[in-house]
Amino acid sequence: MTDSGKVYHRSCTGPALQTVEQHARDEDITLFASCFCPFVQRVWAALEYLEIPYKYYEVDPYQKPRELLNVSPKGLVPALMLNAFDPPRALNESTVILDFLEDVAAKSTHRSLFPPSTDPYAKALVRLQSDHISRTLVPAFYRYLQAQDPEAQISGGKEFHAAIQSLVDLFERAEKEVGGTGLWVEGGDLGWADVVVAPWIFRATNVLKHYRGFEMPRGAKFEAWLGRLFEYPAFKKTCSDEELYLDSYERYAFNRPNTSQVANAINSGRGLP
Repeated sequence: MTDSGKVYHRSCTGPALQTVEQHARDEDITLFASCFCPFVQRVWAALEYLEIPYKYYEVDPYQKPRELLNVSPKGLVPALMLNAFDPPRALNESTVILDFLEDVAAKSTHRSLFPPSTDPYAKALVRLQSDHISRTLVPAFYRYLQAQDPEAQISGGKEFHAAIQSLVDLFERAEKEVGGTGLWVEGGDLGWADVVVAPWIFRATNVLKHYRGFEMPRGAKFEAWLGRLFEYPAFKKTCSDEELYLDSYERYAFNRPNTSQVANAINSGRGLP
């Protein structure tokens, strides 16, 4: 396989496009987004699940328009413009935004991605799952995708596979100790860790499969979780057609120079921006 020079997409397709069209009018919250970005997708799915009104606004983070820099100093997405303030205020960083949305929902829609507040231990277990995703699984995804040497690709595939298995272990620990969290258990509801990890698990089934021949772990419980996750309406409606991801991630798969701040951080061994 050779680099065909495909460029990243600048607008959603498929179910995601329909969702964009439903969120075109002004609201108290404007989501600055890019159609291919997994950090955006976790926030977008949370907005949908928490039923918080928002406007979707597509921007090109590689061009870094002034309007994006005004709400996100590094020029990264996602970012929120909070229009209820005068003048409007802004937030960036996906996990910070997720925390903010949880607090907003607690006072408005009364929905939450966390277990009930009456079970602080269950919530702590979810935080452990989320910490593993951010520290281990997400960086492993990019190291694997950006690896060019065959041996590095083999090693990267094993690392990413192990990161998924470790997350499964954390899910199973929660099932044993508190009856389960999120969609891991049949009959469960979308949870914090589901939202935080879903964009990369989804891209593993198309981007990593296409460019690296990656195969997801086997197992009835894991496959059932994948099915529930990918079919959950709040996530499914933020997904574009497969072509968008394959085109947009070719630049990562061939590790083109200055692909993104995330790619540069992986190449230099630094933490993700």
